[in-house]
Amino acid sequence: MFRLSHLITAVVSSLFIYSTSLEARTVTIGSKKFTESVILGEISRIGLEAEGVSARHLAELGGTRILWNALLSGDIDTYPEYTSTIQTELLKRQFTDLNDMREALKEIGIGMGEPLGFNNTYALGMTKARARELRIEKISDLQNHPNIKIGWGDEFRRRNDGWPGLKATYRLPQRLVRGLDHDIAYRALQSGDIDLKDLYSTDAEIQYYDLKVLEDDLQYFPRYEAIFLYRLDTARELPKLGAFLRQLEGRISEDLMITMNRRAKVEKTSSSDIATDFLNQTLNLGLKEEIAGRWERLYVRTVEHLHLVTLSLSIAILLAIPLGVLAAKKPLIGRFIIWGTGGIQTIPSLALLVILIKPLNMLGLTGIGDTPALIALFLYSLLPIVRGTHSGFLQIPLSLRETASVLGLSKKTQLLRIDLPLALPSILSGIKTAAVMNVGFATLGALIGAGGYGQPILAGIRLDDYQLILEGAIPSALMALVVQQVFDTSEKYLVSPGLRK
Repeated sequence: MFRLSHLITAVVSSLFIYSTSLEARTVTIGSKKFTESVILGEISRIGLEAEGVSARHLAELGGTRILWNALLSGDIDTYPEYTSTIQTELLKRQFTDLNDMREALKEIGIGMGEPLGFNNTYALGMTKARARELRIEKISDLQNHPNIKIGWGDEFRRRNDGWPGLKATYRLPQRLVRGLDHDIAYRALQSGDIDLKDLYSTDAEIQYYDLKVLEDDLQYFPRYEAIFLYRLDTARELPKLGAFLRQLEGRISEDLMITMNRRAKVEKTSSSDIATDFLNQTLNLGLKEEIAGRWERLYVRTVEHLHLVTLSLSIAILLAIPLGVLAAKKPLIGRFIIWGTGGIQTIPSLALLVILIKPLNMLGLTGIGDTPALIALFLYSLLPIVRGTHSGFLQIPLSLRETASVLGLSKKTQLLRIDLPLALPSILSGIKTAAVMNVGFATLGALIGAGGYGQPILAGIRLDDYQLILEGAIPSALMALVVQQVFDTSEKYLVSPGLRK
Protein backbone atom coordinates (compact mmCIF):
# COMPACT_ATOMS: atom_id res chain seq x y z
CA MET A 1 0.00 0.00 0.00
CA PHE A 2 2.76 2.43 0.86
CA ARG A 3 6.08 2.70 -0.94
CA LEU A 4 8.06 3.48 2.24
CA SER A 5 11.43 3.23 0.53
CA HIS A 6 10.36 5.93 -1.93
CA LEU A 7 8.98 8.08 0.84
CA ILE A 8 12.12 7.80 2.93
CA THR A 9 14.27 8.66 -0.08
CA ALA A 10 12.10 11.68 -0.79
CA VAL A 11 12.25 12.83 2.82
CA VAL A 12 16.03 12.57 3.08
CA SER A 13 16.48 14.28 -0.28
CA SER A 14 14.15 17.11 0.72
CA LEU A 15 15.99 17.66 3.96
CA PHE A 16 19.32 17.90 2.19
CA ILE A 17 18.16 20.09 -0.68
CA TYR A 18 18.30 23.12 1.59
CA SER A 19 21.90 23.90 2.52
CA THR A 20 23.44 26.78 4.33
CA SER A 21 26.31 26.94 1.89
CA LEU A 22 26.85 30.39 0.48
CA GLU A 23 28.80 31.56 -2.53
CA ALA A 24 32.25 30.03 -2.85
CA ARG A 25 33.95 33.30 -2.02
CA THR A 26 32.07 34.03 1.17
CA VAL A 27 34.22 33.67 4.29
CA THR A 28 32.40 32.02 7.19
CA ILE A 29 33.65 33.10 10.61
CA GLY A 30 32.82 31.21 13.80
CA SER A 31 32.97 32.24 17.43
CA LYS A 32 32.56 30.53 20.78
CA LYS A 33 29.77 31.14 23.23
CA PHE A 34 31.38 33.94 25.19
CA THR A 35 31.54 37.68 24.67
CA GLU A 36 35.22 38.06 23.79
CA SER A 37 35.04 35.48 21.03
CA VAL A 38 31.90 37.10 19.58
CA ILE A 39 33.61 40.52 19.53
CA LEU A 40 36.67 39.10 17.77
CA GLY A 41 34.39 37.38 15.28
CA GLU A 42 32.62 40.67 14.54
CA ILE A 43 35.97 42.47 14.14
CA SER A 44 37.00 39.97 11.48
CA ARG A 45 33.61 40.05 9.72
CA ILE A 46 33.36 43.83 9.51
CA GLY A 47 37.03 44.20 8.65
CA LEU A 48 36.85 41.67 5.82
CA GLU A 49 33.73 43.32 4.41
CA ALA A 50 35.58 46.65 4.48
CA GLU A 51 38.26 44.96 2.34
CA GLY A 52 35.61 43.91 -0.17
CA VAL A 53 35.35 40.28 0.97
CA SER A 54 31.89 38.78 1.48
CA ALA A 55 31.77 37.45 5.05
CA ARG A 56 29.28 36.09 7.54
CA HIS A 57 29.68 35.47 11.26
CA LEU A 58 28.11 32.44 12.92
CA ALA A 59 28.17 33.64 16.52
CA GLU A 60 28.06 31.54 19.69
CA LEU A 61 28.41 28.16 18.00
CA GLY A 62 29.32 26.46 21.25
CA GLY A 63 32.58 25.18 22.67
CA THR A 64 36.07 24.50 21.41
CA ARG A 65 35.42 21.12 19.80
CA ILE A 66 32.45 22.29 17.75
CA LEU A 67 34.45 25.20 16.30
CA TRP A 68 37.54 23.09 15.68
CA ASN A 69 35.61 20.32 13.90
CA ALA A 70 33.74 22.93 11.86
CA LEU A 71 37.07 24.43 10.79
CA LEU A 72 38.51 21.05 9.82
CA SER A 73 35.40 20.11 7.83
CA GLY A 74 35.21 23.47 6.04
CA ASP A 75 31.91 24.53 7.64
CA ILE A 76 33.73 27.65 8.80
CA ASP A 77 36.89 29.29 7.43
CA THR A 78 38.32 31.00 10.50
CA TYR A 79 37.73 31.58 14.20
CA PRO A 80 39.60 33.03 17.21
CA GLU A 81 41.39 30.51 19.43
CA TYR A 82 44.04 30.41 22.16
CA THR A 83 47.52 28.90 21.99
CA SER A 84 47.37 26.67 25.06
CA THR A 85 43.96 25.37 24.01
CA ILE A 86 45.48 24.31 20.67
CA GLN A 87 48.32 22.58 22.46
CA THR A 88 46.46 20.79 25.25
CA GLU A 89 42.98 20.24 23.80
CA LEU A 90 43.19 20.16 20.02
CA LEU A 91 46.59 18.81 18.99
CA LYS A 92 47.42 17.35 22.42
CA ARG A 93 51.15 17.79 21.91
CA GLN A 94 53.84 19.87 23.55
CA PHE A 95 55.49 22.45 21.32
CA THR A 96 58.75 24.29 21.79
CA ASP A 97 57.38 27.52 20.33
CA LEU A 98 54.60 28.96 18.17
CA ASN A 99 56.47 28.21 14.94
CA ASP A 100 56.56 24.53 15.90
CA MET A 101 52.80 24.67 16.56
CA ARG A 102 52.22 26.50 13.29
CA GLU A 103 54.02 23.77 11.32
CA ALA A 104 51.93 21.05 13.00
CA LEU A 105 48.74 22.88 12.07
CA LYS A 106 49.95 23.39 8.52
CA GLU A 107 50.17 19.62 8.07
CA ILE A 108 46.38 19.36 8.51
CA GLY A 109 45.57 22.35 6.32
CA ILE A 110 45.14 24.94 9.08
CA GLY A 111 46.97 28.26 9.28
CA MET A 112 47.71 30.19 12.46
CA GLY A 113 48.53 33.87 12.72
CA GLU A 114 50.70 35.64 15.25
CA PRO A 115 49.19 36.50 18.68
CA LEU A 116 46.71 39.37 18.72
CA GLY A 117 48.47 40.90 21.72
CA PHE A 118 46.72 39.68 24.85
CA ASN A 119 46.74 36.66 27.14
CA ASN A 120 43.38 35.31 28.30
CA THR A 121 44.29 32.58 30.73
CA TYR A 122 42.16 30.70 33.21
CA ALA A 123 41.86 31.88 36.81
CA LEU A 124 39.74 31.09 39.86
CA GLY A 125 37.58 33.71 41.56
CA MET A 126 35.37 34.34 44.57
CA THR A 127 33.52 37.29 45.98
CA LYS A 128 35.87 39.31 48.17
CA ALA A 129 33.58 38.94 51.17
CA ARG A 130 33.55 35.15 50.92
CA ALA A 131 37.34 35.02 50.38
CA ARG A 132 37.90 37.09 53.53
CA GLU A 133 35.48 34.94 55.51
CA LEU A 134 37.26 31.72 54.52
CA ARG A 135 40.74 33.32 54.54
CA ILE A 136 41.48 32.26 50.99
CA GLU A 137 44.14 34.20 49.07
CA LYS A 138 45.66 31.61 46.74
CA ILE A 139 44.60 28.39 45.07
CA SER A 140 46.54 26.19 47.49
CA ASP A 141 44.41 27.58 50.34
CA LEU A 142 41.52 25.58 48.88
CA GLN A 143 43.12 22.44 50.34
CA ASN A 144 41.69 23.48 53.72
CA HIS A 145 38.11 23.79 52.44
CA PRO A 146 36.95 20.42 51.06
CA ASN A 147 33.25 21.36 51.26
CA ILE A 148 33.41 24.67 49.44
CA LYS A 149 30.66 25.10 46.83
CA ILE A 150 32.16 25.07 43.33
CA GLY A 151 30.63 25.82 39.94
CA TRP A 152 32.82 25.15 36.91
CA GLY A 153 32.06 25.91 33.29
CA ASP A 154 31.40 22.72 31.33
CA GLU A 155 34.63 22.96 29.32
CA PHE A 156 36.80 23.76 32.34
CA ARG A 157 35.30 20.83 34.26
CA ARG A 158 36.39 18.31 31.61
CA ARG A 159 39.44 19.78 29.87
CA ASN A 160 42.89 18.41 30.62
CA ASP A 161 44.15 21.94 31.23
CA GLY A 162 41.16 22.65 33.49
CA TRP A 163 39.82 21.02 36.64
CA PRO A 164 41.34 17.51 36.28
CA GLY A 165 44.89 18.85 35.98
CA LEU A 166 44.35 21.62 38.52
CA LYS A 167 43.00 19.18 41.08
CA ALA A 168 45.98 16.85 40.63
CA THR A 169 48.57 19.65 40.70
CA TYR A 170 47.24 21.28 43.87
CA ARG A 171 46.00 18.02 45.45
CA LEU A 172 42.61 19.56 46.03
CA PRO A 173 40.12 17.47 48.06
CA GLN A 174 36.87 18.79 46.56
CA ARG A 175 34.82 16.11 44.83
CA LEU A 176 31.36 17.56 44.34
CA VAL A 177 31.32 20.35 41.77
CA ARG A 178 28.44 21.75 39.74
CA GLY A 179 28.61 22.24 36.00
CA LEU A 180 27.26 25.67 35.06
CA ASP A 181 27.16 27.91 32.02
CA HIS A 182 30.07 30.33 32.32
CA ASP A 183 27.88 33.44 32.34
CA ILE A 184 25.18 32.02 34.60
CA ALA A 185 27.85 30.97 37.11
CA TYR A 186 28.71 34.64 37.71
CA ARG A 187 25.17 35.26 38.94
CA ALA A 188 25.32 32.10 41.05
CA LEU A 189 28.52 33.42 42.61
CA GLN A 190 26.86 36.72 43.50
CA SER A 191 23.78 35.06 44.96
CA GLY A 192 25.86 32.72 47.13
CA ASP A 193 24.72 29.54 45.38
CA ILE A 194 28.39 28.79 44.72
CA ASP A 195 31.59 30.04 46.38
CA LEU A 196 34.13 29.55 43.61
CA LYS A 197 34.16 29.54 39.80
CA ASP A 198 36.56 29.52 36.89
CA LEU A 199 37.29 32.86 35.22
CA TYR A 200 38.79 34.06 31.97
CA SER A 201 41.37 36.66 32.94
CA THR A 202 39.98 39.24 30.48
CA ASP A 203 36.37 38.84 31.68
CA ALA A 204 34.73 42.20 32.36
CA GLU A 205 32.72 40.48 35.11
CA ILE A 206 35.81 40.31 37.34
CA GLN A 207 35.74 44.07 37.79
CA TYR A 208 31.96 44.33 37.38
CA TYR A 209 31.29 41.98 40.31
CA ASP A 210 34.42 43.10 42.22
CA LEU A 211 35.77 39.57 42.53
CA LYS A 212 38.84 38.22 44.27
CA VAL A 213 41.14 36.43 41.80
CA LEU A 214 43.06 33.69 43.61
CA GLU A 215 46.82 33.63 43.20
CA ASP A 216 48.02 30.72 41.06
CA ASP A 217 50.89 30.06 43.48
CA LEU A 218 52.06 26.88 41.70
CA GLN A 219 51.76 28.59 38.30
CA TYR A 220 49.54 25.87 36.89
CA PHE A 221 47.74 27.89 34.25
CA PRO A 222 49.83 28.57 31.11
CA ARG A 223 49.52 31.58 28.82
CA TYR A 224 46.57 31.56 26.44
CA GLU A 225 47.61 33.93 23.67
CA ALA A 226 44.70 34.88 21.42
CA ILE A 227 45.23 34.08 17.73
CA PHE A 228 43.15 33.40 14.63
CA LEU A 229 43.03 29.95 13.06
CA TYR A 230 42.04 29.74 9.40
CA ARG A 231 41.84 27.26 6.56
CA LEU A 232 44.89 27.45 4.28
CA ASP A 233 42.85 26.63 1.18
CA THR A 234 40.55 29.59 1.87
CA ALA A 235 43.54 31.88 2.43
CA ARG A 236 45.01 30.77 -0.93
CA GLU A 237 41.70 31.41 -2.67
CA LEU A 238 41.17 34.72 -0.89
CA PRO A 239 44.54 36.36 -0.12
CA LYS A 240 42.72 39.25 1.54
CA LEU A 241 41.74 36.93 4.41
CA GLY A 242 45.32 36.35 5.53
CA ALA A 243 46.27 39.96 4.80
CA PHE A 244 43.52 41.32 7.02
CA LEU A 245 44.18 38.89 9.89
CA ARG A 246 47.83 39.94 9.83
CA GLN A 247 46.72 43.54 10.42
CA LEU A 248 45.20 42.47 13.76
CA GLU A 249 48.37 40.84 15.07
CA GLY A 250 49.73 42.60 18.14
CA ARG A 251 47.00 45.27 17.98
CA ILE A 252 44.79 44.17 20.92
CA SER A 253 46.29 44.65 24.36
CA GLU A 254 44.88 42.96 27.45
CA ASP A 255 43.53 46.28 28.76
CA LEU A 256 41.87 46.99 25.41
CA MET A 257 40.22 43.56 25.32
CA ILE A 258 38.93 44.00 28.87
CA THR A 259 37.55 47.40 27.89
CA MET A 260 35.75 45.94 24.88
CA ASN A 261 34.35 43.13 27.01
CA ARG A 262 33.15 45.66 29.58
CA ARG A 263 31.40 47.75 26.92
CA ALA A 264 29.46 44.67 25.85
CA LYS A 265 28.69 43.38 29.34
CA VAL A 266 28.16 46.55 31.39
CA GLU A 267 27.26 49.23 28.86
CA LYS A 268 25.20 46.83 26.68
CA THR A 269 26.95 48.06 23.52
CA SER A 270 26.43 45.78 20.54
CA SER A 271 29.37 43.66 19.41
CA SER A 272 29.09 45.23 15.95
CA ASP A 273 29.48 48.74 17.37
CA ILE A 274 32.44 47.68 19.50
CA ALA A 275 34.12 46.02 16.52
CA THR A 276 33.52 49.04 14.29
CA ASP A 277 34.99 51.42 16.89
CA PHE A 278 38.06 49.21 17.26
CA LEU A 279 38.67 49.05 13.50
CA ASN A 280 38.22 52.78 13.11
CA GLN A 281 40.58 53.63 15.98
CA THR A 282 43.19 50.96 15.26
CA LEU A 283 43.21 50.62 11.47
CA ASN A 284 41.70 54.03 10.60
CA LEU A 285 39.08 52.46 8.35
CA GLY A 286 36.42 55.13 8.80
CA LEU A 287 33.59 52.59 8.98
CA LYS A 288 30.00 53.16 9.98
CA GLU A 289 28.21 49.96 10.91
CA GLU A 290 24.48 49.82 10.23
CA ILE A 291 22.78 48.30 13.27
CA ALA A 292 19.41 46.63 12.69
CA GLY A 293 16.55 47.94 14.82
CA ARG A 294 14.51 45.74 17.13
CA TRP A 295 11.62 45.31 14.66
CA GLU A 296 14.00 44.50 11.83
CA ARG A 297 15.76 41.92 14.01
CA LEU A 298 12.40 40.47 15.02
CA TYR A 299 11.35 40.11 11.39
CA VAL A 300 14.58 38.32 10.44
CA ARG A 301 14.41 35.98 13.44
CA THR A 302 10.74 35.22 12.78
CA VAL A 303 11.44 34.25 9.17
CA GLU A 304 14.34 32.03 10.28
CA HIS A 305 12.24 30.40 13.01
CA LEU A 306 9.25 29.81 10.73
CA HIS A 307 11.55 28.26 8.13
CA LEU A 308 12.90 25.75 10.65
CA VAL A 309 9.46 24.87 12.02
CA THR A 310 7.43 24.66 8.80
CA LEU A 311 9.96 22.79 6.66
CA SER A 312 10.80 20.19 9.32
CA LEU A 313 7.13 19.70 10.20
CA SER A 314 6.01 19.39 6.57
CA ILE A 315 8.53 16.66 5.82
CA ALA A 316 7.69 14.88 9.07
CA ILE A 317 4.00 14.81 8.11
CA LEU A 318 4.86 13.19 4.76
CA LEU A 319 6.63 10.31 6.49
CA ALA A 320 4.89 10.04 9.88
CA ILE A 321 1.30 9.61 8.63
CA PRO A 322 2.16 6.61 6.40
CA LEU A 323 4.22 5.14 9.24
CA GLY A 324 1.29 5.57 11.63
CA VAL A 325 -1.08 3.86 9.19
CA LEU A 326 1.40 1.02 8.71
CA ALA A 327 1.79 0.67 12.47
CA ALA A 328 -1.98 0.36 12.89
CA LYS A 329 -2.44 -2.17 10.08
CA LYS A 330 0.66 -4.27 10.82
CA PRO A 331 0.90 -4.59 14.64
CA LEU A 332 4.24 -6.44 14.62
CA ILE A 333 5.91 -3.82 12.45
CA GLY A 334 4.03 -1.16 14.39
CA ARG A 335 5.83 -2.05 17.61
CA PHE A 336 9.17 -1.30 15.99
CA ILE A 337 7.88 1.94 14.46
CA ILE A 338 6.54 3.21 17.81
CA TRP A 339 9.66 2.02 19.62
CA GLY A 340 11.98 3.68 17.09
CA THR A 341 10.24 7.06 16.98
CA GLY A 342 9.85 6.98 20.76
CA GLY A 343 13.56 6.23 21.18
CA ILE A 344 14.46 9.36 19.23
CA GLN A 345 12.49 11.44 21.74
CA THR A 346 14.71 10.18 24.57
CA ILE A 347 17.83 11.75 23.00
CA PRO A 348 18.46 15.19 24.55
CA SER A 349 17.92 17.83 21.88
CA LEU A 350 21.28 19.54 22.38
CA ALA A 351 23.07 16.19 22.19
CA LEU A 352 21.27 15.29 18.96
CA LEU A 353 22.32 18.56 17.33
CA VAL A 354 25.97 17.85 18.15
CA ILE A 355 25.75 14.15 17.23
CA LEU A 356 24.55 15.06 13.74
CA ILE A 357 27.59 17.20 12.92
CA LYS A 358 30.07 14.44 12.02
CA PRO A 359 27.69 12.23 9.99
CA LEU A 360 26.65 15.25 7.95
CA ASN A 361 30.29 16.17 7.33
CA MET A 362 30.96 12.61 6.16
CA LEU A 363 28.11 13.00 3.65
CA GLY A 364 29.67 16.20 2.36
CA LEU A 365 27.05 18.40 3.99
CA THR A 366 27.46 21.24 6.46
CA GLY A 367 27.38 20.16 10.08
CA ILE A 368 26.30 23.55 11.36
CA GLY A 369 23.51 25.91 10.42
CA ASP A 370 20.04 24.93 9.19
CA THR A 371 20.72 21.37 8.04
CA PRO A 372 21.29 19.65 11.42
CA ALA A 373 18.58 21.78 13.03
CA LEU A 374 16.05 20.76 10.38
CA ILE A 375 16.94 17.08 10.70
CA ALA A 376 16.69 17.18 14.50
CA LEU A 377 13.31 18.94 14.41
CA PHE A 378 12.08 16.51 11.77
CA LEU A 379 13.07 13.53 13.94
CA TYR A 380 11.42 14.99 17.05
CA SER A 381 8.20 15.60 15.07
CA LEU A 382 7.76 11.95 14.11
CA LEU A 383 6.51 10.46 17.37
CA PRO A 384 3.49 12.75 18.04
CA ILE A 385 2.26 12.39 14.44
CA VAL A 386 2.88 8.64 14.27
CA ARG A 387 1.08 8.12 17.59
CA GLY A 388 -1.80 10.36 16.58
CA THR A 389 -2.26 8.52 13.28
CA HIS A 390 -1.86 5.11 14.93
CA SER A 391 -4.43 5.92 17.62
CA GLY A 392 -6.86 7.40 15.13
CA PHE A 393 -6.87 4.28 12.97
CA LEU A 394 -7.24 1.95 15.95
CA GLN A 395 -10.32 3.87 17.09
CA ILE A 396 -12.19 3.27 13.80
CA PRO A 397 -15.12 0.90 14.56
CA LEU A 398 -14.69 -2.58 13.12
CA SER A 399 -18.26 -2.45 11.83
CA LEU A 400 -17.39 0.37 9.45
CA ARG A 401 -14.46 -1.56 8.06
CA GLU A 402 -16.65 -4.61 7.52
CA THR A 403 -19.31 -2.49 5.82
CA ALA A 404 -16.68 -1.12 3.45
CA SER A 405 -15.58 -4.65 2.58
CA VAL A 406 -19.17 -5.76 1.95
CA LEU A 407 -19.68 -2.80 -0.37
CA GLY A 408 -16.63 -3.93 -2.30
CA LEU A 409 -14.62 -0.74 -1.80
CA SER A 410 -11.02 -0.95 -2.84
CA LYS A 411 -8.33 -0.53 -0.17
CA LYS A 412 -7.36 2.83 -1.63
CA THR A 413 -10.96 4.09 -1.58
CA GLN A 414 -11.47 2.79 1.96
CA LEU A 415 -8.30 4.55 3.08
CA LEU A 416 -9.12 7.88 1.48
CA ARG A 417 -12.90 7.96 1.99
CA ILE A 418 -13.35 6.25 5.34
CA ASP A 419 -10.19 5.61 7.37
CA LEU A 420 -8.36 8.94 6.97
CA PRO A 421 -11.47 11.13 7.54
CA LEU A 422 -12.39 9.17 10.67
CA ALA A 423 -8.83 9.28 12.01
CA LEU A 424 -8.33 12.93 11.07
CA PRO A 425 -9.08 14.46 14.53
CA SER A 426 -6.39 12.29 16.12
CA ILE A 427 -3.95 12.94 13.27
CA LEU A 428 -4.42 16.71 13.56
CA SER A 429 -3.93 16.50 17.31
CA GLY A 430 -0.56 14.79 16.77
CA ILE A 431 0.51 17.33 14.16
CA LYS A 432 -0.50 20.21 16.45
CA THR A 433 1.55 18.73 19.30
CA ALA A 434 4.57 18.34 17.03
CA ALA A 435 4.23 21.89 15.72
CA VAL A 436 4.07 23.47 19.17
CA MET A 437 7.03 21.36 20.33
CA ASN A 438 9.02 22.40 17.27
CA VAL A 439 8.55 26.09 18.00
CA GLY A 440 10.23 25.58 21.37
CA PHE A 441 12.92 23.15 20.20
CA ALA A 442 13.87 25.41 17.30
CA THR A 443 15.37 27.96 19.71
CA LEU A 444 18.22 25.50 20.33
CA GLY A 445 19.17 25.72 16.67
CA ALA A 446 20.95 28.99 17.46
CA LEU A 447 23.66 26.95 19.21
CA ILE A 448 24.79 25.61 15.83
CA GLY A 449 24.22 28.75 13.78
CA ALA A 450 20.64 28.12 12.58
CA GLY A 451 19.39 31.51 13.80
CA GLY A 452 15.79 31.98 14.90
CA TYR A 453 14.52 33.20 18.25
CA GLY A 454 17.29 31.33 20.06
CA GLN A 455 19.89 33.87 18.91
CA PRO A 456 18.73 36.79 21.11
CA ILE A 457 18.11 34.36 23.98
CA LEU A 458 21.72 33.14 23.84
CA ALA A 459 23.05 36.68 23.55
CA GLY A 460 20.86 37.80 26.46
CA ILE A 461 22.14 35.02 28.71
CA ARG A 462 25.73 35.82 27.76
CA LEU A 463 25.35 39.55 28.39
CA ASP A 464 22.98 39.27 31.37
CA ASP A 465 20.49 41.30 29.34
CA TYR A 466 16.89 40.35 30.12
CA GLN A 467 15.55 42.52 27.31
CA LEU A 468 17.46 40.44 24.79
CA ILE A 469 16.26 37.21 26.40
CA LEU A 470 12.65 38.41 26.20
CA GLU A 471 13.24 39.50 22.60
CA GLY A 472 13.51 35.82 21.76
CA ALA A 473 11.39 34.19 24.46
CA ILE A 474 8.19 36.25 24.06
CA PRO A 475 7.91 35.89 20.24
CA SER A 476 8.63 32.16 20.59
CA ALA A 477 5.82 31.77 23.11
CA LEU A 478 3.46 33.85 20.97
CA MET A 479 4.31 31.80 17.89
CA ALA A 480 3.48 28.60 19.78
CA LEU A 481 0.10 30.03 20.80
CA VAL A 482 -0.62 31.17 17.22
CA VAL A 483 0.31 27.76 15.85
CA GLN A 484 -2.02 26.06 18.31
CA GLN A 485 -4.85 28.43 17.41
CA VAL A 486 -4.29 27.86 13.68
CA PHE A 487 -4.68 24.11 14.14
CA ASP A 488 -7.73 24.52 16.39
CA THR A 489 -9.36 26.70 13.74
CA SER A 490 -8.34 24.37 10.90
CA GLU A 491 -9.95 21.44 12.66
CA LYS A 492 -13.35 23.16 12.42
CA TYR A 493 -13.09 23.20 8.63
CA LEU A 494 -11.29 19.90 8.02
CA VAL A 495 -13.17 17.62 10.40
CA SER A 496 -16.85 16.88 9.88
CA PRO A 497 -19.22 18.23 12.58
CA GLY A 498 -20.22 14.75 13.68
CA LEU A 499 -16.63 13.74 14.40
CA ARG A 500 -15.93 17.02 16.21
CA LYS A 501 -18.78 16.27 18.60
